[in-house]
Amino acid sequence: MKQSFTRRGAIAFGMAAGAGLAAPSLALAQVAQRNVSSFSMQDWRDHFDDLGKATIVADTSSRALHFWNHDGSDYRIYPTSVPISEELTKRGYTSIVRKKVGPSWTPTPSQLERYPDWEPIGPGPENPLGTHAMYLSWPAYIIHGTHDTRKIGRASSDGCIGLYNEKIEELYGLCPVGTQVRII
Repeated sequence: MKQSFTRRGAIAFGMAAGAGLAAPSLALAQVAQRNVSSFSMQDWRDHFDDLGKATIVADTSSRALHFWNHDGSDYRIYPTSVPISEELTKRGYTSIVRKKVGPSWTPTPSQLERYPDWEPIGPGPENPLGTHAMYLSWPAYIIHGTHDTRKIGRASSDGCIGLYNEKIEELYGLCPVGTQVRII
């Protein structure tokens, strides 16, 4: 007996095969974590009594940094990298106490415990702090740039908040020392 393969049969076969191939993708899509495009809106009034010199809210859940200038007329939102684990995530209120163009990077004590061969890195393309850094009142916590753009939108840092280099340069120019910061 000769089996005939009609157009309708081919379409049905293709749809069945496609559904089988799509099933793993659909299962993965249902459990995938939110990415950089899933920003949660923030309102500065939910975090501060006034805007002060300027205000930053860094949201580690949606991986976004929110900026408002001193009078609220300038609001910006930036995609960020965030700490890789809860143990490395510090939340609460702080402020920008120092700023540096071309920062040098020094491993933290906890990094040196894990990686004793790590050495400080001066300014340049190998520096994990990128082109600009804004130091917070908490030791070893910095809002900085990164040359490794794969980190943005991910939990990938040892505690810092990272931005694309062009975005940290922009934010750096907007934030005076004394800018109030909340990390949530």
